[in-house]
Amino acid sequence: MEFQKLLLDAGKDLRREEVKAIEFLCVDLLDRSSASVNMASDLFSRLRDKDCLTPERPHLLTELLLIIQHPTLIRRLRLPDLTSLTDRLISPFRRFLYNLSENITKDDLKQVKFLLFEELPRSKLDENVTILEVFLEMEKMDLLSDTNLTLLEKIICSVCPMLKGKIDQFKETQGNFSGPVAQETSRPSVMILPFTQTQVPESVGAPAPGESPAEGLKSLAESSVNSSYTSVDFPNIVSSGNDYEELPHCLSRLNTQAQACTEESADALEVLPQVTETNDEGLRTYPMTSPKRGICLIINNHDFTNSNPPLRKREGTMIDERCLMDVFKWLGFDVLIKRDCKTEDMLYLIQELSNRDHSQADCLVCCILSHGKLGCVHGVDGRTVELKQLMEPFNGSQCRSLAEKPKLFFIQACQGTNEQRPVFLEADEAQSCISCDAVNAVNVKESIPSDADFLLGVATVPSFVSFRDKTRGTWYIQSLCKNLIKMVPGRCDIVSILTKVNADVSRKTDTHGSKKQMPQPAFTLTKRVVFPIPKDAPPTLSDP
Repeated sequence: MEFQKLLLDAGKDLRREEVKAIEFLCVDLLDRSSASVNMASDLFSRLRDKDCLTPERPHLLTELLLIIQHPTLIRRLRLPDLTSLTDRLISPFRRFLYNLSENITKDDLKQVKFLLFEELPRSKLDENVTILEVFLEMEKMDLLSDTNLTLLEKIICSVCPMLKGKIDQFKETQGNFSGPVAQETSRPSVMILPFTQTQVPESVGAPAPGESPAEGLKSLAESSVNSSYTSVDFPNIVSSGNDYEELPHCLSRLNTQAQACTEESADALEVLPQVTETNDEGLRTYPMTSPKRGICLIINNHDFTNSNPPLRKREGTMIDERCLMDVFKWLGFDVLIKRDCKTEDMLYLIQELSNRDHSQADCLVCCILSHGKLGCVHGVDGRTVELKQLMEPFNGSQCRSLAEKPKLFFIQACQGTNEQRPVFLEADEAQSCISCDAVNAVNVKESIPSDADFLLGVATVPSFVSFRDKTRGTWYIQSLCKNLIKMVPGRCDIVSILTKVNADVSRKTDTHGSKKQMPQPAFTLTKRVVFPIPKDAPPTLSDP
C-alpha cells in the first residue's frame, strides 16, 4: 500500500508531457505494440506487471526522474539513489534520443517532419505528433537504431547542426567514434560581475568515496622563489615541529591514479606531444564534442577587511585570476569571475550554477581562491564553507545536465596552519590561536561527493599552508596554468597534468630551502579528461 501511494504521489506531480517522456524511455521494457498511456498510474501499473518497478526495486523511478530532470521529486519522495545499482534499466540509446529531443524546438520539429515526408506515413507527421513519436516511428520502420544513426545525423545536420556533437558523443560512448581530436569552434566569453545576491541555499551531505593508490614520480629540477619580492603572515600560530621537511614524503600517500606523460629531457617543463603507451586498455576518454566546452567559474576572494575574525588581504591573487581566465578561455570555456564573496554568496553562486542547463557543455570547472582551513574555504566575511558543500550541488541527482560529465574543482587555500619564521613568503591561511593537528584535518578525499566524475585539486595536503607570492601569484595556480598550456597540446589528461603540478610545486622552495608545499588531487573520474587542442596560440604567462 505504501509503495502504491508513493507511485500515486509521483504521478500527481508529473505533467502529461513528462508521462509521455517516461513512456518513451520505458518502451524497451514494455510491449511496444501496447496502447499508449495518458496517466502515470497506468504506466506505473504496466511497469509493475513487468516486474520492473517493485517496492524492493524502486530504482527505476529514480532513474527516470533523473533523466527527465526532476530531482526535487526524488528528494520529496525520498527515493533511493543509484549508487548501489550496477546496471541501469534505461538504455544509453533511449537516454540519448530523449536528451536530443529536449533540444529540438517546435520550429526544428516542423523541419524534421518536412525532411521525413517521403520516409514516414503522413499520419505520423501530423502537427500534434511529438519528436519522440517521430523517433519511435523511425525505429519501427528500421530507419533508426543504436547502430544506425545515418538518417538521424543527416537530418540533425540540416535542421540543427549544433546538436551533431550529441550524436558524436553517443557514438564515442558506444565505441564507434574514431575521429580526430575536436577543435575549438567558437570564441569563449568572459564575464566579471559584481555580486549582490544574498540568498543561502540548502546543502545535502554525502559520504566519501574510496581512495586510489599513487604512482611514483621522477625527480625533477628544483626551483626557487626570489624572497625579496614577497612577505609572510603567520601571527599567533603554535609550532608543530618540522612538518615542512616531511612534505615531499606526502607524495607517496596521495590518492592520485596518474598516467605519466613522457618528458623530452630532465627539464621539468619540456613534455613530448603525446601520451606514453600504457596498459590501460578499455580506459575511455570523456567526450569533448559539445557546442560549448562549459563554464569556468572563478571565485576570487581578495579583500578581507571586514572579516570576523580579521583576515589579511590576499595580495597577488589578481595575478592568479588573470592567468586562470586566460588559460581557461584559451581552452574554450566561458569564464565567469566573481570577486570578494561572502559565504552565503559563494553558496548561492554554486546553487545558481547548478540550476543552469549544461546539456550543451562538455564539463564544468570551478576555481576557488581564498583563505582556508581544515577542508573549508573562507568567505570575505570570515565565515567558512565546506568544500563538500561547494561540490554536492553538481552531483547526478541535483544537476542532471552534468551527469556523466567531468566536474573539476581547483582550490587555492590553506588546509591547516604551521609556525613560520618572518621570511618573505605569504601563506593563504587564516589567523588562528590554536595549532593545527593533522589528525583533526579534513582529508581531501572526504570532501569529494560520492558520485562519479568529480575531481578536486587542492593546493596543499591537510594541516599545511600554501604559499602566495605577492607579485607572481601562488605556487599552485601558477604551476597549474603553465602545465595546462604545455601539456594540453600533447593530449595529456588532467590527472597526468596534476601529477606534473605536484612534482613542480613539491620542488619549489624559498632561498633558504625551508619552505615546502605539496598539492593533493583526488578524484572519482571514470574516464580520462583530455581537453581538445585549441586552434588559437596559448596565452603568455609571466615567468615565476
